[in-house]
Amino acid sequence: MDTSGPYTVADISLADAGEKRVAWARSRMPALAALRKQAEIDKPLSGQRVSGCLHVTKETAILIETIVAAGAEVSWSGCNPLSTQDDVAAWLAREGYGVHAWYGQSNDGFYECIDRTLDFKPTLTLDDGADLIYRVHSKYPELSTGIIGGTEETTTGVHRLRAMADAGELLYPVIAVNDAETKWDFDNVHGTGQSTIDGIVRSTSVLLAGKVFVVAGYGHCGRGLANRARGLGANVVITEIDPICALKAIMDGFRVMKMDDAASIGDIFCTATGMKDVIIGRHIDSMKDGAIISNTGHYDCEINIPELEERAVEIFTIRENNEAFSLSDGRTIHLLARGRLVNLAAAEGHPSEVMDMSFANQFLALCRLAKEGKSYSNSVYDITTEQDSELAALKLSTTGVTIDQLTDEQISYSTDYSAGT
Repeated sequence: MDTSGPYTVADISLADAGEKRVAWARSRMPALAALRKQAEIDKPLSGQRVSGCLHVTKETAILIETIVAAGAEVSWSGCNPLSTQDDVAAWLAREGYGVHAWYGQSNDGFYECIDRTLDFKPTLTLDDGADLIYRVHSKYPELSTGIIGGTEETTTGVHRLRAMADAGELLYPVIAVNDAETKWDFDNVHGTGQSTIDGIVRSTSVLLAGKVFVVAGYGHCGRGLANRARGLGANVVITEIDPICALKAIMDGFRVMKMDDAASIGDIFCTATGMKDVIIGRHIDSMKDGAIISNTGHYDCEINIPELEERAVEIFTIRENNEAFSLSDGRTIHLLARGRLVNLAAAEGHPSEVMDMSFANQFLALCRLAKEGKSYSNSVYDITTEQDSELAALKLSTTGVTIDQLTDEQISYSTDYSAGT
């Protein structure tokens, strides 16, 4: 572990490799680049101190660059013990950014790194899963008086924060970046779908064609994953608790059933629910020999790993991020990435192009809070429809795509309730 500077990273000598990866991401995130160019002039975050708890990836490095270019100081930790890209963390440290993260953290190390990011008393927080925000509330509530507001990246985190707000326990306002259309209909669908397949294939080299691929949850992430698995020839089964989501899956052409029924026919399983105990002991008991289990939800509790371990007579590593659990009846079950986010722990996370919009939303939300946050109540706020539309237009312009516009006559027609047949 390298702690020779104001950072905590695995190995600072990895910085050169990290620089190349960051350059790749920078070239594929044009919307954020456009915002940064203007922010370097306007300095909308001047004087702000931003504590971030978000996967330390090459894309996050571009977000950090943009926040600093806008005038802020940053201190950063990873939001998952197995998602940090150590070479990127090393590059950030070498460039002088406060970063405290490494791949393979213990639970204690994970929270120690979050604590380090709070040492400089942030005025804004940026979160992915709400662990940083909850740490402020549970351990350092006195810091909340100096925090203007925060942002939240994920569905899981937004659910936690809305529950805190409903209970009257949220100590400062938070913007739900996850709930922007330019985030969840792109990052969650296209990003999660592609990167999850990437993680599964990297850790197994398995052929998806002809396999029964069970996706638990048909929200935005599950939908993206299911469609990409089908595109590679898998026979996709969906499990759900929400009748509307289940009906959507049926209408999209997927089989829907209970996990109790899917467990015995699935070859590959991936949870995408944000809920604990989606795959538990009784499901493992009926799985095929060689079944593969993975998770692309935020936390590792979607798979009940203790119940899998209880059934194992031997546990050994097949290849990186692929553990074999030999059971007493002779079957072997494979667990990928210890039940952590398989798309980040076993691959590189979402492609840069789609994170361009998500992180542009994060940046714009921080700017909004810096400007207006002191007048907000302690609630969870949505991204405005204006920001969503403007960001979508910006993203289109960076790709060279143009779209039609309504004429004045069409605009008048759209609000003319007297017009009929």
